[in-house]
Amino acid sequence: MSGHEAIDELLAEAGVDGLRLRGALALLSGGRWWTLGDLVRETATSRRTIESLLRVLPLEHSGDRVRIPSDQVNRYNVGIVTDISGLGNPVAEMVAGHSATLERLETLIAGAPRGRHALDHVSATAETVLRRALLLGRRFWLPGARLLCVGDHDLTSLAVRMIHPEAEVAVADVDDRILEYIDAQDLGVRTRWTDLRLGLPPSLRGWADLAITDPPYTPEGIGLFAARAAEGLRDRDRGRILVAYGASERTPMLALKVQKALLDLNLLNEAIFPHFNRYHGAEAIGSAADLYVLRPTTKTWPAIASRLDRLATAIYTQGPQAVESAPAAPPDVAAVTAFGPDLLAGDWPRGLLPQVPRTRLATLLAKPYAADPERVAIAVPAGLEAALPRLLLATRARHVRVLTAGPVTGTVADTVTDTVADTVADLPELAALLAPVYHLTAEGHVLDAVRLSPPDGGPDRVVRRIMDSAHGKVANTWREALTEPGAAGAAGLTKRQARAAVEEAAPWALDATLLELPLHRLARMRARIGAPSPA
Repeated sequence: MSGHEAIDELLAEAGVDGLRLRGALALLSGGRWWTLGDLVRETATSRRTIESLLRVLPLEHSGDRVRIPSDQVNRYNVGIVTDISGLGNPVAEMVAGHSATLERLETLIAGAPRGRHALDHVSATAETVLRRALLLGRRFWLPGARLLCVGDHDLTSLAVRMIHPEAEVAVADVDDRILEYIDAQDLGVRTRWTDLRLGLPPSLRGWADLAITDPPYTPEGIGLFAARAAEGLRDRDRGRILVAYGASERTPMLALKVQKALLDLNLLNEAIFPHFNRYHGAEAIGSAADLYVLRPTTKTWPAIASRLDRLATAIYTQGPQAVESAPAAPPDVAAVTAFGPDLLAGDWPRGLLPQVPRTRLATLLAKPYAADPERVAIAVPAGLEAALPRLLLATRARHVRVLTAGPVTGTVADTVTDTVADTVADLPELAALLAPVYHLTAEGHVLDAVRLSPPDGGPDRVVRRIMDSAHGKVANTWREALTEPGAAGAAGLTKRQARAAVEEAAPWALDATLLELPLHRLARMRARIGAPSPA
């Protein structure tokens, strides 16, 4: 079969979806050099499909770039619109008017912490993030509105605050690096730590009017992130959830499973903007994703309760918590049996210590355990290591033993792949962070935390009070501690003075619990607690 016949056959096989391939042909015959990644992103077509086209085309090469030779151009330059994503981009004409913001977003995205493979991180382009902010303003009334970003590796929160400073914006994310980076931009974004498998931060439940998320592209990930986004809405009648999701044109059944996960939540699909989102990477899905606009119904809330009651931790496409990953190895039973715990937290073998009460990790983070046990054993599976410092703060036990999937020694590698780090925690860093409460030791996969006696007074006593009350609002405990004798002067502060001192030192902590604060906020809180003088 000649080259031309092979191309004609490929186009015929594509049928009505052949506009993608013809668009790629038009680009390649326009005289410009193209990399494979650029072609994928420009046409929103999967890498495999573009590769099938390139294999049958007569091409000239310049390094990793290709184009159709000039003497072949007339055959392939079909004179069509090459960017079919314009069909789903209602704010395309608005982008040019925000060139300065676009340039700033490009710089911010380039300087952001590197994506983590195990969290399915793929960065959206700066133009995509800008378009999200523009679409929100074009579709919704934002003055006084609240937007919740359920995960924000793409930095959508920053784009929205730049374009719509009249809107309040909050981010809930599992990656402390991202939260610290967002805070460092000083754009007034409220940041909260969460692992959505363990719950939405208390201060963000029922907080938002709108929610936006770009979740892991699995039915499990989409269902969880959409459910948590719905939990974050305060306006159950008029609130909206925007969800980014993309699949290859070769895998319609996968897209159907994801749409079914959304349908199972009884969410009304008001709109789908095809290929609205573009990415640096994700070539398997054409470096593109659609943007769904969803509206809760009266049947959404019982469906969410049912969905979260059968929660699975495997929600990603890669890493230890991938949907198709092998079952996790059971914890070291001998280490916990010898420990003699009064409470088991997490997933343990069914027959282990049958007389010892058990609780979920999510429950441990949600509220104080009523019995206040002396010894608690916690199983932390691979992929949930970010919760480790919060789990230690969540229990007031005298001795906590944590069994982890990886050894708790040395320093965690922070690489672009970052599937499973060699260790699950930077032990010196963790020990320094929890120094007011625990003495930490580790051997292999076992971390022991022994609670220290509280200090007699002064700033250290204030810090300890706050860290011992991790489920309570930081500001409340802080104010109460400042009014105690010896905390800030011989007689302590008045309630009014204590309130003013906390509001000045940590306005970001006024409605948050310690367990939802990003780690850099926790460190900053400790640094700012001193002995303020009465006003």
